Amino acid sequence: MNLHLVLLAAYSAWGDAAFARFTGMFALAILDLPARALVLARDPFGIKPLYWTRRDGGFSFASEIPALLALSGTPPRANPARLYTYLRYGLSDHGDATLFAGIEQLPAATLLRVPLDDPSAGRPARFWDLPDGPPLALSFDDAARELRRLFLESVALHLRSDVPVGSALSGGIDSSSIVAAIRSLEGDALDQHAVSYVADDPALSEERWIEQAARAARVTLHRTSPREEELVADLERLIRVQGEPFGSTSIYAQHAVFRAASGAGLKVMLDGQGADEMLAGYRPHLAARAVSLLAGGRLLDAWRFARTAARLPGDAAAALRSGLAFHLLPAPLHGLARSAAGKPFVPPWLDARAFPGVDLATSPFPRMAGRSALRDLLRAQLFETSLPMLLRYEDRNSMAFSIESRVPFLTTDLATFLLSLPEDYLVAADGTSKAVFRAAMRGLVPDAILDRKDKIGFATPEQAWLTRLAPWVDGVLASDTARAIPALALPEAQAEWNAVRAGDRPFGWHIWRIINLVRWTETFGVAYGD
Repeated sequence: MNLHLVLLAAYSAWGDAAFARFTGMFALAILDLPARALVLARDPFGIKPLYWTRRDGGFSFASEIPALLALSGTPPRANPARLYTYLRYGLSDHGDATLFAGIEQLPAATLLRVPLDDPSAGRPARFWDLPDGPPLALSFDDAARELRRLFLESVALHLRSDVPVGSALSGGIDSSSIVAAIRSLEGDALDQHAVSYVADDPALSEERWIEQAARAARVTLHRTSPREEELVADLERLIRVQGEPFGSTSIYAQHAVFRAASGAGLKVMLDGQGADEMLAGYRPHLAARAVSLLAGGRLLDAWRFARTAARLPGDAAAALRSGLAFHLLPAPLHGLARSAAGKPFVPPWLDARAFPGVDLATSPFPRMAGRSALRDLLRAQLFETSLPMLLRYEDRNSMAFSIESRVPFLTTDLATFLLSLPEDYLVAADGTSKAVFRAAMRGLVPDAILDRKDKIGFATPEQAWLTRLAPWVDGVLASDTARAIPALALPEAQAEWNAVRAGDRPFGWHIWRIINLVRWTETFGVAYGD
C-alpha cells in the first residue's frame, strides 16, 4: 500500500493520536478539510526537518529554510538570541527559533494545527514524550539481553529497502555495533559496505579501529580523507546545504562521507546518531552522574566515582571539574567562575550591544541538581541541545547526495527503555560509558572496541587546517561582510585569531564559528539590526 495512503488512513482513524503510533522518521503536512485545518507534524526525534513562518496574514512551510526565504521577497535578518547562543556556545537548532528572524522550526515530537480561517492562530503542541517514572526494576544482565533484542529488532527494521544499504563506520562502539548487527542479521551472503572518514592527523585517526570493525563484520570499506583546501572550495555549497551555520569543520568530514557513499552507489545509510545522548557517551555525562550520586546522599560513592572517572583518557578530568562547577555552583556565582576560568559570558570578541533583550548572563544549557541528574541531562540533550544539531547536519549532508540516512538508535521503544534504566547501567562506577550497551554487544562486536575508553568520532584537525589556511582566514575576517556584522568586535576577533595562530593562546572552536558566520552572512545576504 502507498505510504501516503497509510498515513492518511491512520490520521482518519486516530486523528492527532496517530503520530505517536508511527515508527521512524517523518515531517508531514495534512490538509484536514472537514476540520478546516492544516496539520503539520514532525517525528519523535526530529530526524526530518520542517520549517514554517507567518507573514502578511499567511502561513508558509517547507522542509528547507531557503524555500521560505525565496517566498519572503525581503532580505533575511538574523535572530539576535540565536546568534548569541551560536557564537558563544556553538548551540543551534534548539527550541522553535532559527538563526533567521521570523522563521521557526517545528520541534521534535510536535504538531502544529493551523486553522484555515485564521492562519495566525494555532501553537505547537507535543504529541509524544518519554515517560517519567522510577527506574525499571531489572537486573543488569536482563537489561543487556533486552537491549540487544531491541537494538537488533531496530536494525532489522531499518534495513528494509529495495536499494543498496550501507553504513557510516567511525570505529566507535555505536557504528561498529551497527555493522556487526547487520552481519548477524543478514548472514554471510550480504555484500555489506561501509564508508569511513580517516583523519590525516594520527592523533585523531581511528583507522585501526575502523579496520578492526570492518574485518570482524566482513565489510567492504570505502575511505575518505578530505583536506583543508577542499573545505574552502566546497564551503559555499556546504553552507547552502546546511541552511544555518554549523559548529565545526567535522561537518565537512561527514559531508565527505556521504559524497563517498554516493560514489559507491549506496542509496541508504545507517548511522549511530542518538546513541551518545541515550547511553551517556559524552564526557559531560560524568559530572551529571556525580551530581545524581551527591543528590542521593551517596557522598562516598560520588567521591570514588569522580576520582576514578577523572583518570579516563582525554579531557575527562577537565570536563568533570567544569561540569560539577556548572551544576553545583549557585547561579549568581557562574559569571565569576566563568571569568576566572577565562570563559566569560561575553568574551572580548563579542559586542554585547548587538544582542538587545537577550539574557547574556545565563547559560542556555540546563543545570541538573536532583537524584536523576544524568537522566534529566540525557532528555535535554535528546530534545533541546545536542541531538537536534546533529540530526540537522546528518539530514542535510545525506540529502545533498540523494541518500536516505537512517538512525536505528532513534526509536521510541529504544529511547523509552534506555531512559528508564538505572543510571549506573549507563555510566558504570568507574566512569565507563554505555555500560549496558557494551554488555549487550558482547559476542557481536570485537572486545577491543567494546573496551575502548577514549572517544574521537568524526574529528577533523581543525586547528591545523585553519593554520594552514591562514591567508584565507585573514581575508574572511578582514572582509566587508565581517565588518558589517555588529555582533563581532572585529579587532578583538582578529587579535584572538592571531594569538591562536602564533601559539600564544589555546585554540577554541569559536574561531571556526566566527568564520562560518561571516560566510553564512555573505552566502544568504543576511542583514542585522532593526
